[in-house]
Amino acid sequence: MFDLTGQVALVTGGAKGIGKGIVQTLCKAGARVIIADIDQQQGKATAKEFDCSFKALDVTSQEACREVVAAVIKDFTKLDILCSNTGIFPQANLAEMTETQWDQTHNVNLKGTFFVVQAAMAAMCKNGYGRIVITSSITGAITGYPGWSHYGASKAGQLGFMRSAALECAREGITVNAVMPGNILTEGLAAQGEAYLEEMKRSIPTHSLGKPEDVGHAVCFLASKEAGFITGQTIIIDGGQVLPESPEALL
Repeated sequence: MFDLTGQVALVTGGAKGIGKGIVQTLCKAGARVIIADIDQQQGKATAKEFDCSFKALDVTSQEACREVVAAVIKDFTKLDILCSNTGIFPQANLAEMTETQWDQTHNVNLKGTFFVVQAAMAAMCKNGYGRIVITSSITGAITGYPGWSHYGASKAGQLGFMRSAALECAREGITVNAVMPGNILTEGLAAQGEAYLEEMKRSIPTHSLGKPEDVGHAVCFLASKEAGFITGQTIIIDGGQVLPESPEALL
């Protein structure tokens, strides 16, 4: 089950972090993976590490997203799986947040999702098959955190987009789902500092942080043929972080 041999998968933001974990698990499942990332140096290094392909991509450009999908079709004749994973999470308190900071986060996280999903859907419809998995977050749709109101809004927005997109292509053999990671130990999370990491561990029932591969395993399931009757849904990967009613529940 969940064998992706022969499947062609495009992973945006696959150079590092959660995206790298997704790339790793898709490759292990047998998929032919193309990493698309704005970080060309790290993207090429990750592609070499897992013996897959790399395409430079800025997801805030609609034309660039269309060109990358077209290049994948040219090189591999089809696109079976899209993992729309690119995202940023700069911190900015609401009182001091600028319009530029708000727009940048939404341009990358939300508009970028729209652009790449739109491009992939067009290609998948022609083939009558597709699996689209969006990397959202527990932040925004379920939880909040000071300094991330723009991030939370963009991630909640992805889920609203996902549900309507799932309806629009449900009869085309294409599913659209999302994963909602909690605190996953990536380079970006580590940059928040040791105090933040320890605080997060205390808020998680497992008292540990997730690994990028933990998200990758959930993505592999949603990207599989066996998940064909699941669409417009989410999987939370957070070690139970959203479950406790009070701090006492974590003791």
